[in-house]
Amino acid sequence: MTGPGYFTHSRPPNYFSSVVEEKYRRRHHHAPWFLHLTLSIPGVHTRRLRIFYPNLRRLHSSVVARFGRRLGSAILLFLLFLFIFVAFAFTKRFGTRSKKWPRPFIGDPSTLVFEREDLQRIWHWEISSGHYPSRRPSCLTVPEEVGFRVVPRNPAIPAKRTVYRSPLGIANSTRGVGPNRTYLEVKHKPGNTAYPPRPVPGSVADLDIIMDNCDFSEKKYVRDCLEVLRVGGGLDTGNRLRRGPLDDWKYIYTEAADVGEPIPDYEPASSHSGLKVDGNAAQDNLGTSNMEKPPIPLPPHLQHRPYATLSDPCDPDNPRLFHMFWTGPFTDKPYTALLSYLYTQNTGLHLQTPEETICRPQFWMWINPGPAAAVRNPSALRDMYSELKQNPWASPFLHPRFKEVIVFKLWNTTEQLDGVPELKDEWRKRDLFNSGGNIFVVPQQDTNEGDGAVKKANSDNFLTRAGSKSSSTYDRMSVILSDMARFVLCHRFGGTYLDADTIFLRDWEELWGWKGAFAYRWSRLPRYNTAILHMNKNSALGTFLFRTALKNGLDFHPMTISRYTQDAHLEELLLRLPDALFDSAWLNTENYQRDRPPQPYFTDFAHFFETPKVNSAAPQAMGIDGFFKGAYSYHFHNFWWKPFDPQRNWPDLGEQFIAGERQVHNMSGTPSIELPDRGDLDWATVLKRTFEAYIRGERPNMYGEWLQW
Repeated sequence: MTGPGYFTHSRPPNYFSSVVEEKYRRRHHHAPWFLHLTLSIPGVHTRRLRIFYPNLRRLHSSVVARFGRRLGSAILLFLLFLFIFVAFAFTKRFGTRSKKWPRPFIGDPSTLVFEREDLQRIWHWEISSGHYPSRRPSCLTVPEEVGFRVVPRNPAIPAKRTVYRSPLGIANSTRGVGPNRTYLEVKHKPGNTAYPPRPVPGSVADLDIIMDNCDFSEKKYVRDCLEVLRVGGGLDTGNRLRRGPLDDWKYIYTEAADVGEPIPDYEPASSHSGLKVDGNAAQDNLGTSNMEKPPIPLPPHLQHRPYATLSDPCDPDNPRLFHMFWTGPFTDKPYTALLSYLYTQNTGLHLQTPEETICRPQFWMWINPGPAAAVRNPSALRDMYSELKQNPWASPFLHPRFKEVIVFKLWNTTEQLDGVPELKDEWRKRDLFNSGGNIFVVPQQDTNEGDGAVKKANSDNFLTRAGSKSSSTYDRMSVILSDMARFVLCHRFGGTYLDADTIFLRDWEELWGWKGAFAYRWSRLPRYNTAILHMNKNSALGTFLFRTALKNGLDFHPMTISRYTQDAHLEELLLRLPDALFDSAWLNTENYQRDRPPQPYFTDFAHFFETPKVNSAAPQAMGIDGFFKGAYSYHFHNFWWKPFDPQRNWPDLGEQFIAGERQVHNMSGTPSIELPDRGDLDWATVLKRTFEAYIRGERPNMYGEWLQW
């Protein structure tokens, strides 16, 4: 309504809120919505190609005139983002190998491929087989999401009266029905305080107690953890300074000779409506066709048998095998790893006839002779042994004295993957080189098995590298292959896998006694590092991991393995041990616990090979006893190109293996005469020379045993 004395809130037809809007409206009112670009057509002189594209100025002016400068600009930015996202989505769906729509940015997608009833079967199989010897009520319990209505019977822990249930009536613990445990105070033999005693045959490390004293999540220090490991394992023989009761540090036990009643196979109960496993998220990510259909095929579960009930000291269900994977020419790195194995493990080489009550471990060194992406030569096995005999770093371990405890084996990817029932029918349809979702595509000519030839190593091409010769020529493909190989080897043969940059520091007898699977913690992060991986042969956990990896792109990166077990609520079945046991320097190198570091104190992994001058007196003064004593092994994190002993970079094993030493001198052109030694020796040098002195017969091993030839 208008008239004298009245005014209206409506704008006149040609009203503009600003001069800018009026300018845009008047300038671009008659501009076209689309412009075109003309290009000449090769070979056609009479016609030109027109390419139309939107007139962004017209679009901008129209939106600003309608909604204002700020709101209009915001709308344009939103539309631009939407266009980019739609283009990205269609590209990912139709233009990539995964053929999947992108998911919203709400964290990692679910990797779960099993229904709850199969997760229950996996849990029940592992518990009934004695692979879950844990009784910590605080954290290592059966997750409620698994949905057990009946408390599982656990033959690996002693009987107990109390079991734990959630308020919903779901069992979140196990009922012990196993043999009693006797915790040991490990002492030296009378009159022998110079060397620690060997662990008791068949003894078991209680990893619950170790977790209580070593878990970084509970603010436990590596320094304190190593002391518990030394004292409880009897490694501080003759040097114990602690006074007072130390019963809480007894972590090694033996089991009574008692075999309980067989545990029946599992019949899953119906799902509980109050509990959820994130199956819908998995279906959204992987597609319903990729979900595993129950029931999961599993062999009959094993019967837990204490060591005292075995007719033979070696349990066939739990073989004592160490696996290591190596690509390219043999160097001082696997050489030193094997020497440390001979120096620490109970191989029986100190006796002319090994004791029948001792189960001797074996070390299987898997050799991948060429680049990871190459195909094996038909004569690869013969060529492998020929090269090992000619290699001065490898040839000493072919000596007949070591044939029962060190075995070289040829790695063949096709043969190994075909030997895994969970993979053999489907792995050829997948990309083998997937690391954390990053897929490395190998050209068809590199994987075609027609010619049987091995592609020659070339450090300039990452696909054809065979070993890491420097930090700039890192053999990434072999690392990715080894991520998968460790799970294949442990699942097919059982035992423990170790990365080649690992050195043994003590006997693993009591770790063999713990029949559960384990890896260790990724430094400060609650994720796995599988540089050490122990798994049981043909286990339900292994079946789960392979089927899950198959449906998730065959990705075996440790971070991805963490997602597999977390999404399926199976983390407790692959125990994440503290890194203090196998990687004692890691936290210090990442600026943690530097207020109370262990001995030695490394702020960088390079300090193992180049010990800082301010700390360089310790290696010679303390020797191997001063190197993370209590830890089971040390992981020096690559540095393949750094020699252990720059001054004596050859296998210094004495007259028995002098041919290898002379070969190194001839190949390198270095003089064979003795040269003055360096003033300060690094930790790497001290450890290598210690192990070599044992082989030369100049000193006993860490348990006071002399090598007998």
